[in-house]
Amino acid sequence: MRLGIDIGGTTINLGLVDHAAVIRKDVIPSFRPEATKAETIDYLSEAVRKMIVPEVTSIGIGVPTVVDPVNGIAYNAVNIPSWDEVHLKDELEARFHIPVFVNNDANCFALGASARMDRIYPVLVGITLGTGLGMGVVCDGKLFCGSRCGVGELGSAPYDGADYEAFCSKQFFTARGFDGKEAAEAADAGSPEAVAVEQEFGRHLGHFLTLIMLAYDPDCIVLGGGVARSYRHFRDAMMQTLKSSYPYSLDSLRIEVLSDGEIPVLGASLLS
Repeated sequence: MRLGIDIGGTTINLGLVDHAAVIRKDVIPSFRPEATKAETIDYLSEAVRKMIVPEVTSIGIGVPTVVDPVNGIAYNAVNIPSWDEVHLKDELEARFHIPVFVNNDANCFALGASARMDRIYPVLVGITLGTGLGMGVVCDGKLFCGSRCGVGELGSAPYDGADYEAFCSKQFFTARGFDGKEAAEAADAGSPEAVAVEQEFGRHLGHFLTLIMLAYDPDCIVLGGGVARSYRHFRDAMMQTLKSSYPYSLDSLRIEVLSDGEIPVLGASLLS
């Protein structure tokens, strides 16, 4: 049995995982912005203490920032001001005396998504469409993240005067007076403005997927995160752009949506 943890800007999700099934879950508010580094570690440790059982053999943690996965160090987390350099592995192993593994949250999503598929793909790319734009790559069921956890950071690639993250995350909707959920609800109600915004988002995401096709030639792409829940509204525009930009290999490409919050928790638990 393993414990998986997904640390987000708003919530922290924890799950006990047994044979790729999340058998017990807990969700707590994320760290207070003013919390010190020591206070955040104490807070996280208390949450772990409430979840852990003697059968747990390891702890896996997904963090929304740059990570040294070998030494389990998180650097400069945007939504956690005190986390300039946090030795999560050392801190938690000293408290719980079991192995701790740390990686980027998008990598954990990709690993969890791979575990939920009905087969192992040569190349699977997981994309999180949330507050930011995250991406992870899994090859033959194994996470491919590079020595500095930098594989897949294409959201920071230049695009249309900014970067892809500005156009393929909640940031896109915020800049147009919506949040992702509001845009989907308004599109459901038939708002022409919301429908147009969703379609524009789909076109930008289609260009991002084109970049991914050129870089990784994936067999499967899995979309997750809060924005992915409105997939029905931007799918057609996304596919039209993808087909016009990169028609090769699309016949064999599988695109799935997994917006279940368990996926990154499952992936974190599989880091060991």
